[in-house]
Amino acid sequence: MAFDYNLDYAHLDLRAQPELYRVGVGEQGVLLVEPYKSELLPHWRFRTPDVARVSSEKLYELFLAYKATDDFVGMDMARKFLQMGFTRSRRYANHRSGRKWNSEGTEVLPQEPDPVKAESAAIFYQKYQQAKEDPEYLLMKREHQKKYG
Repeated sequence: MAFDYNLDYAHLDLRAQPELYRVGVGEQGVLLVEPYKSELLPHWRFRTPDVARVSSEKLYELFLAYKATDDFVGMDMARKFLQMGFTRSRRYANHRSGRKWNSEGTEVLPQEPDPVKAESAAIFYQKYQQAKEDPEYLLMKREHQKKYG
């Protein structure tokens, strides 16, 4: 089932109401779902490989902490932050401004490769894959989707 953007996320605690959470596709809802956004966002950084390493390790540590308490929504949100670290680093690795499209939104801008951001992306990608392929995460994801959609 698709991520439900119609919920009032500013006033919901999805730790208390996990039945309202939908996994969606990719990073959907990553900057909406509380209390996880407030717990994870302060640790999300990718400016340099060293910063990305610290950030991805902390986010993965939080993924494991959510796992230890059987908090699937927290696990999925941590996975989304790791994925977003990868995708945003990749975007800046390809486009120094972070903008992929021209101001009219009609043409993709030429790539300006940045090996530093590419290294940051690789660091996040490794942790994202670890989270995404975790057997307990996959089991909990299937169960959550079966139970709640």
